[in-house]
Amino acid sequence: MFPDIMEQQYVKFIDMLTMIVSRLDNPEEITEELKALAERHAGYGVHTEHYPMVGEALLWTLEKGLGSDWNKDVEKAWAACYKMIAGVMINATTYSEG
Repeated sequence: MFPDIMEQQYVKFIDMLTMIVSRLDNPEEITEELKALAERHAGYGVHTEHYPMVGEALLWTLEKGLGSDWNKDVEKAWAACYKMIAGVMINATTYSEG
């Protein structure tokens, strides 16, 4: 699913995550962008069952990256954020998976 050279993917991921976090108080502002992202990802072969694995990997990465700043409240907030993101993206592509 991913290119051999991942640098551009890393930048895209961080840019999208930054945009999402900056608009968490108004999630309706990012709904259309998330739907478009989901449709692109579906075209790359991403399926509904991949989202929980990505969520686990994201939370693990954040935990390792934040170190002592990681706590239950931070974990809960990031889990809720990812749940919202994944929910929008899954709903946007569920029709195409049947």
